[in-house]
Amino acid sequence: MASSQAAGGQPLAVLLEVGGKRVFAAALDWPGWCRSGKTAELALEALADYAPRYAPVAEQAGIAFPSGLADRLDVVEQVPGSATTDFGAPGELAPSDHRPVPRSEAARLAALLSAAWAVFDQVAAVSPEELRKGPRGGGRDRTKMVGHVFEAEAGYARYLGIKHKPPQADDLAAAAELRAAIVEVLGRPWDGTPYRERASWPPRYAARRLAWHALDHAWEMEDRATPG
Repeated sequence: MASSQAAGGQPLAVLLEVGGKRVFAAALDWPGWCRSGKTAELALEALADYAPRYAPVAEQAGIAFPSGLADRLDVVEQVPGSATTDFGAPGELAPSDHRPVPRSEAARLAALLSAAWAVFDQVAAVSPEELRKGPRGGGRDRTKMVGHVFEAEAGYARYLGIKHKPPQADDLAAAAELRAAIVEVLGRPWDGTPYRERASWPPRYAARRLAWHALDHAWEMEDRATPG
């Protein structure tokens, strides 16, 4: 099973999480590059379509993002989904998530997660407060979405053994403090043992879930900031 960084014409290693109503496709080496669809084919198509939108994350992290990276997708892992999957979040661990993480990979995970947060913050800073509503009038406006992301990050941090009060949407200093604590943990090499007591998320999954959540809402803000 190959899952090295896709470059030089190598296929992009992809994880499929297959639920009953929804499938997620995640680029295993690029935390946050993860899209869903009603079928595996639609999820993979969406993943490839979002390559140009993920490229700024890699650029922000200072990591080369080869052109044509999504031209060939290689599904190297597939896991069954759950109610979380069908609800709309990638919630399942992959076998590769349990492998030790060397120092170089840990630094890369931390850099890409930090870049995903930076992209989210940049999008939020230029988005209008009132965002276009969905077809049924739903969807959070900007401040509520920022608050939701910060609150989720505090909740996710607990799975890494980090306890932090959820920052308010306008408390950027508290959000930065929380994120710094997360990056400090994920930036360490990992030998497969929990970081701290009651820490249940391995680093690859934690980076994937945290980056996905920030980018999913960043892209939502971008899409809903424009007239329908």
